[in-house]
Amino acid sequence: MPTLPPEPAPLSGHESHQHRQVAESFGSDAERYDTARPRYPQAMVGRIVAAIPGPGVLDVGCGTGIAARQFQAAGCRVLGVEPDARMADLARNLGVETDVATFEAWDPAGREFDAVVAGQAWHWVDPVAGAAKAAQVLRPGGRLAAFWNVFQLPPDVAGAFAAVYRRVMPDSPFSLQAMTSQALDGYQVLFTKAADGIREAGGFSDPEQWRFDWEWSYTRDAWVDQLPTHGAFTQLTSDKLAEVLKGVGAAIDAMGGSFTMRYATVAVTAVRNGRSLT
Repeated sequence: MPTLPPEPAPLSGHESHQHRQVAESFGSDAERYDTARPRYPQAMVGRIVAAIPGPGVLDVGCGTGIAARQFQAAGCRVLGVEPDARMADLARNLGVETDVATFEAWDPAGREFDAVVAGQAWHWVDPVAGAAKAAQVLRPGGRLAAFWNVFQLPPDVAGAFAAVYRRVMPDSPFSLQAMTSQALDGYQVLFTKAADGIREAGGFSDPEQWRFDWEWSYTRDAWVDQLPTHGAFTQLTSDKLAEVLKGVGAAIDAMGGSFTMRYATVAVTAVRNGRSLT
Protein backbone atom coordinates (compact mmCIF):
# COMPACT_ATOMS: atom_id res chain seq x y z
CA MET A 1 0.00 0.00 0.00
CA PRO A 2 1.24 3.53 -0.69
CA THR A 3 0.84 6.66 1.34
CA LEU A 4 -0.93 9.85 0.56
CA PRO A 5 -2.09 12.71 2.66
CA PRO A 6 -5.86 13.32 2.60
CA GLU A 7 -5.19 16.87 1.44
CA PRO A 8 -3.78 18.72 -1.57
CA ALA A 9 -0.18 18.15 -2.58
CA PRO A 10 1.97 19.11 0.40
CA LEU A 11 2.08 22.90 0.70
CA SER A 12 1.32 23.33 -2.99
CA GLY A 13 2.62 26.61 -4.31
CA HIS A 14 4.92 27.10 -1.31
CA GLU A 15 8.50 26.17 -0.46
CA SER A 16 7.79 23.00 1.53
CA HIS A 17 11.39 22.65 2.68
CA GLN A 18 11.02 25.94 4.58
CA HIS A 19 8.13 24.56 6.66
CA ARG A 20 9.85 21.71 8.45
CA GLN A 21 7.54 21.79 11.49
CA VAL A 22 5.10 19.61 9.55
CA ALA A 23 7.81 17.21 8.33
CA GLU A 24 9.13 16.85 11.86
CA SER A 25 5.73 16.14 13.40
CA PHE A 26 5.39 12.62 11.99
CA GLY A 27 7.62 11.07 14.66
CA SER A 28 5.06 11.83 17.37
CA ASP A 29 3.65 8.34 16.75
CA ALA A 30 6.38 6.55 14.81
CA GLU A 31 5.05 3.04 15.47
CA ARG A 32 1.60 3.89 14.12
CA TYR A 33 3.22 5.59 11.14
CA ASP A 34 5.17 2.46 10.26
CA THR A 35 2.25 0.10 10.75
CA ALA A 36 -0.50 2.11 9.09
CA ARG A 37 1.27 3.94 6.30
CA PRO A 38 1.08 2.30 2.88
CA ARG A 39 4.00 0.81 1.01
CA TYR A 40 5.18 1.50 -2.55
CA PRO A 41 4.42 -0.55 -5.66
CA GLN A 42 6.85 -3.40 -6.18
CA ALA A 43 6.85 -2.62 -9.91
CA MET A 44 8.43 0.77 -9.18
CA VAL A 45 11.00 -0.63 -6.74
CA GLY A 46 11.93 -3.29 -9.26
CA ARG A 47 12.30 -0.81 -12.10
CA ILE A 48 14.59 1.44 -10.04
CA VAL A 49 16.73 -1.50 -8.92
CA ALA A 50 17.01 -2.75 -12.51
CA ALA A 51 18.15 0.71 -13.66
CA ILE A 52 21.06 1.26 -11.22
CA PRO A 53 24.65 0.03 -11.56
CA GLY A 54 24.96 -1.55 -8.12
CA PRO A 55 23.19 -2.31 -4.82
CA GLY A 56 24.11 0.79 -2.78
CA VAL A 57 21.03 2.92 -2.01
CA LEU A 58 20.71 6.11 0.02
CA ASP A 59 17.14 6.72 1.24
CA VAL A 60 16.55 10.44 1.91
CA GLY A 61 13.92 11.24 4.52
CA CYS A 62 13.61 7.53 5.17
CA GLY A 63 11.17 7.91 8.09
CA THR A 64 10.73 4.53 9.75
CA GLY A 65 12.33 2.77 6.78
CA ILE A 66 9.23 1.76 4.83
CA ALA A 67 10.76 2.26 1.37
CA ALA A 68 14.23 1.29 2.62
CA ARG A 69 13.03 -2.15 3.68
CA GLN A 70 11.42 -2.68 0.28
CA PHE A 71 14.75 -1.91 -1.40
CA GLN A 72 16.52 -4.22 1.06
CA ALA A 73 14.10 -6.99 0.13
CA ALA A 74 15.03 -6.38 -3.52
CA GLY A 75 18.68 -7.06 -2.70
CA CYS A 76 19.99 -3.55 -2.00
CA ARG A 77 22.23 -2.27 0.80
CA VAL A 78 20.42 0.79 2.17
CA LEU A 79 21.51 3.70 4.33
CA GLY A 80 18.79 6.05 5.53
CA VAL A 81 19.03 9.76 6.31
CA GLU A 82 16.23 11.05 8.54
CA PRO A 83 16.00 14.36 10.47
CA ASP A 84 13.59 13.06 13.13
CA ALA A 85 15.48 11.01 15.74
CA ARG A 86 12.28 9.23 16.80
CA MET A 87 11.66 7.95 13.28
CA ALA A 88 15.34 7.08 12.83
CA ASP A 89 15.37 5.04 16.05
CA LEU A 90 12.49 2.92 14.82
CA ALA A 91 14.08 2.52 11.39
CA ARG A 92 17.23 1.19 13.07
CA ASN A 93 15.20 -1.16 15.23
CA LEU A 94 13.59 -2.49 12.06
CA GLY A 95 16.92 -3.16 10.39
CA VAL A 96 17.79 0.02 8.48
CA GLU A 97 21.08 1.78 9.26
CA THR A 98 20.10 5.44 9.61
CA ASP A 99 21.92 8.75 10.08
CA VAL A 100 20.06 11.58 11.82
CA ALA A 101 20.30 14.78 9.73
CA THR A 102 18.57 16.82 7.11
CA PHE A 103 19.87 15.77 3.71
CA GLU A 104 21.30 19.21 2.97
CA ALA A 105 23.37 19.15 6.21
CA TRP A 106 24.23 15.42 6.14
CA ASP A 107 27.94 14.48 5.93
CA PRO A 108 28.46 11.63 3.44
CA ALA A 109 31.98 11.08 4.83
CA GLY A 110 33.25 9.92 1.45
CA ARG A 111 30.49 7.36 0.93
CA GLU A 112 29.09 6.84 -2.58
CA PHE A 113 25.89 5.22 -3.79
CA ASP A 114 24.27 3.72 -6.87
CA ALA A 115 20.90 5.31 -6.14
CA VAL A 116 19.50 8.16 -4.09
CA VAL A 117 15.80 7.64 -3.45
CA ALA A 118 13.18 9.61 -1.54
CA GLY A 119 9.68 8.31 -0.87
CA GLN A 120 7.11 10.95 -0.03
CA ALA A 121 9.93 13.17 1.26
CA TRP A 122 11.70 15.13 -1.50
CA HIS A 123 9.36 18.15 -1.10
CA TRP A 124 10.92 18.64 2.36
CA VAL A 125 14.36 19.01 0.71
CA ASP A 126 15.59 22.15 -1.07
CA PRO A 127 15.18 20.99 -4.70
CA VAL A 128 18.44 22.47 -6.01
CA ALA A 129 20.66 21.86 -2.97
CA GLY A 130 19.22 18.35 -2.63
CA ALA A 131 19.88 17.46 -6.27
CA ALA A 132 23.41 18.87 -6.02
CA LYS A 133 24.06 16.77 -2.89
CA ALA A 134 22.69 13.69 -4.67
CA ALA A 135 25.02 14.33 -7.61
CA GLN A 136 27.97 14.50 -5.21
CA VAL A 137 27.27 11.11 -3.62
CA LEU A 138 26.13 9.20 -6.70
CA ARG A 139 28.54 7.19 -8.78
CA PRO A 140 28.45 7.95 -12.54
CA GLY A 141 25.48 6.05 -13.92
CA GLY A 142 23.74 6.14 -10.54
CA ARG A 143 20.14 7.29 -10.34
CA LEU A 144 18.20 9.87 -8.33
CA ALA A 145 14.54 8.85 -7.90
CA ALA A 146 12.09 10.92 -5.86
CA PHE A 147 8.62 9.39 -5.75
CA TRP A 148 5.18 10.19 -4.42
CA ASN A 149 1.98 8.16 -4.06
CA VAL A 150 -1.00 10.18 -5.25
CA PHE A 151 -4.38 9.00 -3.97
CA GLN A 152 -7.50 9.42 -6.07
CA LEU A 153 -10.64 8.91 -3.99
CA PRO A 154 -13.96 8.02 -5.65
CA PRO A 155 -16.00 11.25 -5.87
CA ASP A 156 -18.68 10.10 -3.40
CA VAL A 157 -16.05 9.08 -0.84
CA ALA A 158 -14.14 12.34 -1.32
CA GLY A 159 -17.32 14.34 -0.81
CA ALA A 160 -18.15 12.55 2.43
CA PHE A 161 -14.62 13.01 3.81
CA ALA A 162 -14.41 16.65 2.72
CA ALA A 163 -17.65 17.41 4.56
CA VAL A 164 -16.10 16.10 7.78
CA TYR A 165 -12.86 18.06 7.26
CA ARG A 166 -14.71 21.29 6.51
CA ARG A 167 -16.86 20.91 9.60
CA VAL A 168 -14.04 20.10 12.02
CA MET A 169 -11.24 22.11 10.37
CA PRO A 170 -12.91 24.96 8.46
CA ASP A 171 -9.60 26.76 7.86
CA SER A 172 -7.85 23.80 6.19
CA PRO A 173 -7.50 23.90 2.38
CA PHE A 174 -9.37 20.70 1.52
CA SER A 175 -11.07 20.48 -1.85
CA LEU A 176 -12.85 17.78 -3.79
CA GLN A 177 -10.57 18.30 -6.78
CA ALA A 178 -7.44 17.67 -4.70
CA MET A 179 -8.90 14.41 -3.35
CA THR A 180 -10.15 12.81 -6.57
CA SER A 181 -8.72 12.13 -10.02
CA GLN A 182 -7.57 15.75 -10.25
CA ALA A 183 -5.12 15.20 -7.38
CA LEU A 184 -2.38 14.52 -9.92
CA ASP A 185 -2.74 18.11 -11.15
CA GLY A 186 -1.84 19.40 -7.70
CA TYR A 187 1.10 17.04 -7.34
CA GLN A 188 2.43 18.08 -10.74
CA VAL A 189 3.71 21.22 -9.01
CA LEU A 190 5.97 18.99 -6.89
CA PHE A 191 7.06 16.90 -9.86
CA THR A 192 7.97 20.01 -11.87
CA LYS A 193 9.84 21.60 -8.95
CA ALA A 194 11.86 18.40 -8.43
CA ALA A 195 12.73 18.17 -12.13
CA ASP A 196 13.68 21.85 -12.32
CA GLY A 197 15.94 21.44 -9.28
CA ILE A 198 17.71 18.50 -10.92
CA ARG A 199 18.28 20.51 -14.11
CA GLU A 200 19.54 23.54 -12.20
CA ALA A 201 21.93 21.50 -10.05
CA GLY A 202 23.50 19.90 -13.10
CA GLY A 203 25.31 16.61 -13.40
CA PHE A 204 22.23 14.61 -14.45
CA SER A 205 20.46 13.44 -17.56
CA ASP A 206 17.18 15.19 -18.32
CA PRO A 207 14.61 14.07 -15.70
CA GLU A 208 11.86 11.60 -16.56
CA GLN A 209 8.54 10.77 -14.90
CA TRP A 210 7.63 7.13 -14.31
CA ARG A 211 4.02 6.41 -13.36
CA PHE A 212 2.54 3.27 -11.77
CA ASP A 213 -1.26 2.94 -11.36
CA TRP A 214 -2.90 0.56 -8.91
CA GLU A 215 -5.75 0.17 -6.41
CA TRP A 216 -6.13 -0.73 -2.75
CA SER A 217 -9.23 -1.58 -0.71
CA TYR A 218 -9.52 0.00 2.73
CA THR A 219 -11.68 -1.11 5.62
CA ARG A 220 -13.01 1.48 8.03
CA ASP A 221 -10.42 0.59 10.66
CA ALA A 222 -7.49 0.56 8.23
CA TRP A 223 -8.27 4.04 6.87
CA VAL A 224 -9.02 5.58 10.25
CA ASP A 225 -5.83 4.11 11.72
CA GLN A 226 -3.57 5.92 9.27
CA LEU A 227 -5.27 9.32 9.30
CA PRO A 228 -3.43 10.51 12.44
CA THR A 229 -0.10 9.95 10.65
CA HIS A 230 -0.81 12.52 7.92
CA GLY A 231 0.45 16.07 8.00
CA ALA A 232 -2.98 17.67 8.16
CA PHE A 233 -3.74 15.87 11.41
CA THR A 234 -0.43 15.40 13.27
CA GLN A 235 -0.73 18.84 14.85
CA LEU A 236 -4.45 18.73 15.71
CA THR A 237 -5.58 18.79 19.33
CA SER A 238 -6.70 15.41 20.62
CA ASP A 239 -10.38 16.42 20.72
CA LYS A 240 -10.32 17.72 17.13
CA LEU A 241 -8.56 14.59 15.93
CA ALA A 242 -11.11 12.40 17.70
CA GLU A 243 -13.90 14.35 15.99
CA VAL A 244 -12.29 13.84 12.57
CA LEU A 245 -11.82 10.11 13.15
CA LYS A 246 -15.38 9.68 14.38
CA GLY A 247 -16.81 11.57 11.39
CA VAL A 248 -14.69 9.75 8.80
CA GLY A 249 -15.44 6.39 10.40
CA ALA A 250 -19.17 7.10 10.29
CA ALA A 251 -18.89 8.10 6.62
CA ILE A 252 -17.17 4.81 5.76
CA ASP A 253 -19.77 2.86 7.75
CA ALA A 254 -22.46 4.54 5.69
CA MET A 255 -20.73 3.27 2.52
CA GLY A 256 -20.80 -0.31 3.76
CA GLY A 257 -17.63 -0.32 5.82
CA SER A 258 -14.98 -0.14 3.09
CA PHE A 259 -13.98 1.61 -0.14
CA THR A 260 -11.48 1.17 -2.98
CA MET A 261 -8.78 3.77 -3.56
CA ARG A 262 -7.06 4.37 -6.88
CA TYR A 263 -3.39 5.31 -6.63
CA ALA A 264 -0.85 6.75 -9.05
CA THR A 265 2.75 6.47 -7.90
CA VAL A 266 4.97 8.91 -9.78
CA ALA A 267 8.78 8.93 -9.71
CA VAL A 268 10.84 11.89 -10.92
CA THR A 269 14.15 10.33 -11.89
CA ALA A 270 17.44 11.15 -13.61
CA VAL A 271 20.82 9.48 -14.15
CA ARG A 272 24.08 10.92 -12.80
CA ASN A 273 26.31 11.55 -15.79
CA GLY A 274 30.07 11.25 -15.89
CA ARG A 275 30.84 14.93 -16.44
CA SER A 276 32.41 16.97 -13.63
CA LEU A 277 30.14 19.32 -11.70
CA THR A 278 30.58 23.05 -12.15
